Amino acid sequence: MLHKLKYVLNRNRDGGKFEINQQQLEKMVQKGAVLIDVRSPQEFAEGHLEKAVLLPEYEMKENVSAILPDKSQIIIVYCSTGHRSQKAQEILKKLGYQQVYNLYHGLENYN
Repeated sequence: MLHKLKYVLNRNRDGGKFEINQQQLEKMVQKGAVLIDVRSPQEFAEGHLEKAVLLPEYEMKENVSAILPDKSQIIIVYCSTGHRSQKAQEILKKLGYQQVYNLYHGLENYN
């Protein structure tokens, strides 16, 4: 519960501007956004969104430039619940990526 409260409080720092829902995700991917799954390789192997690229949140700093060389491209990050992807979103922003979106509540609410 405390973890979820921290997530909600942190999410509101940018007014939810960079939080997207399932419909927005699908439209953005159709327009060329890069979809990044920040879960573990095991979770990814168990199932992931179509066109997603695996880049675990814990490996982001070391491997991001090889996978995402263009810091101006639109990037969507997701995980199971939205917590790890929010951390990944913050890392990417600190590294200079300009358009990083987080799938709100992750796969938890994805149909």
